[in-house]
Amino acid sequence: MKLIVDANSNLGIINRNIYGHFSEHLGRCIYDGLYVKKGVKVPNTEGVRNDVIQYLKQIRIPNLRWPGGCFADCYHWRDGIGPVKDRPCIVNDTWGGVTEDNSFGTHEFLRFCELIGAEPYINANISSGTVQEMSQWCEYLNAGVDSPMTRLRKENGRDKPWNVKYWGFGNEPWGDGHMRAEFYADQIRRYDTYVRNYGDNKLTRIAAGASSDDLNWTETVMDRAGQFIDAYTIHHYTFAGDWTVKGPATGFTQEQYIATLERANMMESILRGHSVVMDKYDKDKRIAIFVDEWGTWHDVEKGTNPGFLYQQNTMRDAVVASLTFDTFHRHNDRVRMANIAQLVNVLQSMFLTRGSKLILTPTFYVFDLYKDHQDAVRKASFSETLPLEGAKTVQAFSHTASMKDGKLHVSVTNLDNTKPVPVELEIWGMDPKKVSGVVLGEGKADICNTFEKPQTVKPHELAVAVKNGKLVFELPPCSVATLEISEAAAPKAKAAPKAKAAPKAKAKA
Repeated sequence: MKLIVDANSNLGIINRNIYGHFSEHLGRCIYDGLYVKKGVKVPNTEGVRNDVIQYLKQIRIPNLRWPGGCFADCYHWRDGIGPVKDRPCIVNDTWGGVTEDNSFGTHEFLRFCELIGAEPYINANISSGTVQEMSQWCEYLNAGVDSPMTRLRKENGRDKPWNVKYWGFGNEPWGDGHMRAEFYADQIRRYDTYVRNYGDNKLTRIAAGASSDDLNWTETVMDRAGQFIDAYTIHHYTFAGDWTVKGPATGFTQEQYIATLERANMMESILRGHSVVMDKYDKDKRIAIFVDEWGTWHDVEKGTNPGFLYQQNTMRDAVVASLTFDTFHRHNDRVRMANIAQLVNVLQSMFLTRGSKLILTPTFYVFDLYKDHQDAVRKASFSETLPLEGAKTVQAFSHTASMKDGKLHVSVTNLDNTKPVPVELEIWGMDPKKVSGVVLGEGKADICNTFEKPQTVKPHELAVAVKNGKLVFELPPCSVATLEISEAAAPKAKAAPKAKAAPKAKAKA
């Protein structure tokens, strides 16, 4: 496989927010996942698991979406402020019919974001909420002037505003609120009027967009409300079957493996289709695409609550993540945020927890391998075609390249789970003298980390040779790798010899 990277090219910046995450009040994502209640013996900082903080910092999490998801459209923010003992309980009818005690609310979420260094993304309730409710939430979080909401915030222990800039107008209104596109577009116009900027903090107003390839929703929202928004969301989930029987997370067949990659690869045509529609109304690409829900969705693990969406995570999920990131990079002119679903214990998560134990998933390691692409300049890369046997739309080899601070990072994926692929990498405009590589995966698609064997899948060094100015290496079946390449450092200049001190003059008599 011949791969060429043009180090002199400039295809724009890969926005760091593409590597965002999503945390919903769903199953064990919040409670038992990232947040522990008083009396639970898990090392934590103000309720947030220390191990979660450590690993999210490691992958440089840029932003976090909360409180949903579908849960957002039954969430009323005032239930989650004030003394925890005084907060009302509700039933989470959306996910599992369990009691939600609201102990993790606005202050806890925003403190979590501070601890991990992430921008908060608030997804507000417009299906069962009101314009006034969202307007007051924004005032509570962002206003610095004296007002009823700022006084309430100070009573609850926060003097300064948080200046949250990312605000979503609902979640999947075509589903949660059974709205027509025309009605939803009118709701955007209403909400935009009363969800205000405070001080120098300019809001990013985010419209809830389509499911997968519903271009009609995009056309209507852009036509009727495009001038009132700054970003537009798309949701797309990947599975081997259909919405009713999605297929197992482990123990899948070769046909199910290929089907999963085919559906993941739909992201390319989905983004292209929505971009064409958006270009009709927004030629300057002012309005960004936020893919704020994406990832694999498999059948739940046996013996778990079907409403908790708890699933294992294999190398198949890892190559879905890398393939999707490569797609986002190709559309970096429009795609400026993405949020994988979800952070802990739900769908394609970074971590699985059991009490005080935490294991890292293969997907976590892909985020770690790709983190240096954040805010880097995308470079043109070209490769030979390599058909994936049994697939109709997806190739067996995927790649992406970017440069920042004088270092070129090239990420490559072998989607073929049956045979390795030898790679010969040629770099135009750069003399590769210093090279290192890390690879994830050793040839099997169905391997995963468990609480009994938490180190089954982890990155290791990739052997890279330099031959005739080209980099040569081999990717195992079903693997992801990133190479870091830089030119030879200039030799250190020899220090100039110290000047001899002048002899002291003799004192005159």
